[in-house]
Amino acid sequence: MDKPEVAGKAPLAVAVKDGETYYWCACGKSAKQPFCDGSHVGTPFAPKAFMAQNSETVYLCACKQTGNPPFCDGSHKKL
Repeated sequence: MDKPEVAGKAPLAVAVKDGETYYWCACGKSAKQPFCDGSHVGTPFAPKAFMAQNSETVYLCACKQTGNPPFCDGSHKKL
């Protein structure tokens, strides 16, 4: 099974707006981390869509190893 590229070894703080949909990069190839830019085309990966439940700062996974995508779960600490 293919593994995503590690785009970073720390979570990325992102301000999201209530009710807006975002597309988190799951492949690690996007130049617009942590969001998808279409770089996954031709890979087995697809972006993860999520809708913000509140207007707030969230911490999105950059290492792509999280067990709770798109959110950081601390998996980067094991890399």
